[in-house]
Amino acid sequence: MKKFWCLAVALLGLLLWGTGQAVAEILIGASNAHSGPAKFLGQEYSKGFLAYFRYINQKGGIHGQKIKFIVRDDGYEPDRAITNTKILINDNKVLILAGYVGTPTSKAAVPVAEEHKVPFFFPFTGAEFLRNPVRPLVFNLRASYYMETEEMVHYLADKLGLKRIAIFYQDDSFGWAGLAGFKKAMEKRGLPILGEATYPRNTVAVKRAAYEMKKLKPQAIVMIGAYKPCAVFIKTAKEMGLTRTKFINISFVGSKALARELGPAGDGVLITQVVPFPWDTSIPAVAEYQRIMRQFYSDFEPGFVSLEGFLAAKTLVEILNRASSLTRESILQAAENLRDYDPGVGEKISFSPNDHQGFEKVYLVEIKNGKFKPVNY
Repeated sequence: MKKFWCLAVALLGLLLWGTGQAVAEILIGASNAHSGPAKFLGQEYSKGFLAYFRYINQKGGIHGQKIKFIVRDDGYEPDRAITNTKILINDNKVLILAGYVGTPTSKAAVPVAEEHKVPFFFPFTGAEFLRNPVRPLVFNLRASYYMETEEMVHYLADKLGLKRIAIFYQDDSFGWAGLAGFKKAMEKRGLPILGEATYPRNTVAVKRAAYEMKKLKPQAIVMIGAYKPCAVFIKTAKEMGLTRTKFINISFVGSKALARELGPAGDGVLITQVVPFPWDTSIPAVAEYQRIMRQFYSDFEPGFVSLEGFLAAKTLVEILNRASSLTRESILQAAENLRDYDPGVGEKISFSPNDHQGFEKVYLVEIKNGKFKPVNY
């Protein structure tokens, strides 16, 4: 297999993948985590983008131009995301930004993109500040955290009849975004929040939070965090006696990494998802995803994060193909004129000047023996 990562300069914290050698190239830039406790998310999300871009380049590119995807490592830290974004725009001269991962990093990077009038496509976050009010340069593919937390509470309260529901979240803009959605869903049903516990970003300092939850004895805990701290929290809470508690995670957690970190303690843990089941090849886009990913990654294993990256790249390519020219203005116009586009998942995407939200459907899976099982209800 011919490698298409044309440059990797780890000491500088720079990852540059070239997906074509044409003179005229479409430069797309991203800042996401390729180091630190959230690196799985950045690596997997980027793989989905990269595979689809490589596939498109093999077919001749966009209007005869090849795509080059430039990804800089921010370690899931806002300050590094700001620096990376400035370099991508000012030094790398990217046409658009796409494939960012995280709420705090996106919150830091978007003002830089807006200052330079650079479109910002499909970040891996469901934060509401990227959606309402509509930001003219920002387009979202995945369902929002409000949608995910509504589905969590719908399942726990409406379907299972649970009322003693608490929340564990990352103490930053990501966690607060999930908390806001959870509060809204609970208030809708007239349910009080049993309690809250937090942990600092990029740490696994969760023991105090687990102890606080032990005292509350919740029937369920909604979790807004990354895979390492969430895994440590779940294992610690179970060791403290919360063996009957339902643990339900938001999609950002990184499902495969969470299951791996949990091991046997993962049985029964729930996770909301914003893309279909990556193993269900009866879904056209999933079959296409598996085929193309295997073409470029010999060690490929299906997963929710890489599937989301793949669908984001596919949707972005559709927009680029529809643009009258490869300028930022034409790309934005093509995006806002996208109507009823189905990338092959059975859910149509429509954007407009007043609506930059793509998917709205939320799925639920359960970990069983280290693997995932769809929850139908």
